[in-house]
Amino acid sequence: MATGKVTVIGAGLCGSLLAIRLAQRGYQVEIFEQRPDFRTVTTYAGRSINLALSDRGWEGLKKVGLDAVIAPLCIPMHGRMIHAEQGGQHYAAYSGRPGEYINSVSRQQLNIEMIKKAAGMPGVDVHFQTRCVEVDLQQGRAVFEHLVSGERLEASGDVVIGTDGAGSVLRKSMVAQSAELGFNFSQEFLSHGYKELTIPPDASGGFRIDKHALHIWPRGGFMLIALPNLDGSFTVTLFLPFEGSKSFQALDTPEKIMAFFREEFPDVIPHMPDLLEDFANNPASMLGTVKCFPWQAFGKTLLMGDAAHAIVPFYGQGMNASFEDVVVLDQMLDQYGDNWEAVFNHFQEHRKPDADAIADLALDNFEEMKAHTANPLFNLKHKLELQMEQQIPEFSSKYSMVTFREDLRYSEAISRGRKQDAVLMQLCAGVTDPGAVDILQFFRDFKESMLK
Repeated sequence: MATGKVTVIGAGLCGSLLAIRLAQRGYQVEIFEQRPDFRTVTTYAGRSINLALSDRGWEGLKKVGLDAVIAPLCIPMHGRMIHAEQGGQHYAAYSGRPGEYINSVSRQQLNIEMIKKAAGMPGVDVHFQTRCVEVDLQQGRAVFEHLVSGERLEASGDVVIGTDGAGSVLRKSMVAQSAELGFNFSQEFLSHGYKELTIPPDASGGFRIDKHALHIWPRGGFMLIALPNLDGSFTVTLFLPFEGSKSFQALDTPEKIMAFFREEFPDVIPHMPDLLEDFANNPASMLGTVKCFPWQAFGKTLLMGDAAHAIVPFYGQGMNASFEDVVVLDQMLDQYGDNWEAVFNHFQEHRKPDADAIADLALDNFEEMKAHTANPLFNLKHKLELQMEQQIPEFSSKYSMVTFREDLRYSEAISRGRKQDAVLMQLCAGVTDPGAVDILQFFRDFKESMLK
């Protein structure tokens, strides 16, 4: 068993999983979280959007023995339900293989279960309502302020790991010493933001629309999505530009909001009796990508999760990537033991290409979700991919490689998947009768084209 002490800044999803795994390895772990105790507050103080949990995330939960606890909190989503502008719907499965699907899970419920396990472990000490105000990168020392009492707390140990999200205080400390560290940092915001709305359960407590699908209303320049919750409701998210003729800025009266929904999303209006109230009460929030490097400083501090690589939510991989960080760090600890400098250096060198790849793919998928899902050629490609996955074991679509192949690094899956997509789109452009496609011959043509 390992010895030593680790300070973790942030008890969100990545920080909680990390603390559990470190404690299982024998480390003393002290976690500091700015928000109130998730287990006792009635309103969750974090983002409430439900999340898409897939195979890479499951690997992290399995690693710490939480998969059986989390499984009952999940609703399987086997595909996308596309709601067309003309009012029709069509369903697109995520995979042609059985057992490959993503899961809708409440961020709040997931975080509660994880912090419950962490806080109940020997050697773990959790502090809530404590804000990090200072980090000494060279000494591995962090100073915190209690938000109620004003008391200042100091934590020191072998290392400090920042899992404190896109606004990371630890990362800001690295930025302050960027010349010494050679630290590079970028933060890019989309011109679109998001607003969370709700489809409540029906009168009998059931689901108003198909609960086993991720629903998308693609409209070219913007979109609406909906994910199911265990109580029969759906979390609905409107992604819309901040400015312009169709934007959050333009929707400044109840009449304009209703006119916009009647024009763009008429089929959802009967399911959203609280639309105007939700729209007025819930803020329009920003979406951005964070990239930086190095992730470690002096062998004493390390960034993980969104603190190192925050991404936009359009591939459903933000949480899964953060959980995979913990799995990879655990592998480095297996290899290098308590040599933290070696662990941190090898972790960041291995993980940075994968983090950049999934960040870029998430941005690409924004275009796919709001526009391409309504494109007939794109839908033909997807249909033929599903048939190949059903009939040809060696074939996996880009989506499947990224989402269901935890044995493939993100960077490899994405590089291979992008080449596949380009080839498949070319082949699909030559299809005149989709119903007459010989899948085995199509696959042979695909393999030949991939070799060119």
